[in-house]
Amino acid sequence: MVSAALELLDELGLDALSTRRLAQKLGIESASLYWHFRDKAALLAEMATTMLAAHQALVVPADPSRWSTWFADNARSLRCALLAHRDGARLHAGAPEGSKDPTRSRPKIDYLVRAGMTPGEAGMALFAAHQFTIGCVLDEQAHDQKAGSAPKRESATPKHIDRPGASERVDPEAAFEFGLALMVDGLRHWVVLRSRR
Repeated sequence: MVSAALELLDELGLDALSTRRLAQKLGIESASLYWHFRDKAALLAEMATTMLAAHQALVVPADPSRWSTWFADNARSLRCALLAHRDGARLHAGAPEGSKDPTRSRPKIDYLVRAGMTPGEAGMALFAAHQFTIGCVLDEQAHDQKAGSAPKRESATPKHIDRPGASERVDPEAAFEFGLALMVDGLRHWVVLRSRR
C-alpha cells in the first residue's frame, strides 16, 4: 500500500494525494485503508519513513577520523532520498514528530562524539545539516514544479560551481554542495579548536 501511495505521490503530487485516490489505485474501498492506517496523517508518516529507509541504512564508519566525509555523505544521502519522490521534502517535513524515531540519530551522535564533538554539538550539527538539506530540496522541488520540469531525481552527483550570470538560476546541486562544504569546513575547524583546549 505504501509503495502504491508513493507511486501516486509521484504522479499527482502531495496536494492531490488522497485516501480516495489511493483506494481507487488499489481497487479497494476507501474504508478498507483504515484497517491499515487510522487516518491520512498515519499514511503520510509511513510514506515518509519508507522514503527515507535507504538513507537511514547509511552505515556509520568505525574510524572517527573519517567523520567529515561521512557527515557530508549523510547529508547527500538525505538529499537523494528526498529528491527520489515528487514533493519528497514536503512529505518528510510535514510528517508528525512522533513518527520520527530519535533513536536513529544516536549512533550518528555517538560517532561524532568519538570524532571530538560534545553530544550537544554533534546533535546540533546533525540537526543543522538536516534542516539545510530539507530547505535546499524544498526550494529545488518548488522551482521544478513551477518550471514544469521533471520533479523526480534519481541521484545527486556533485558538480563544479560557477558564478551564475544575473539571468541564470543557480544550479541547486552545486549550491547544496557549496553550502555543505562550508558547513563541514566550519565543523572541522570547530573540532580542531576543541582539541587544543
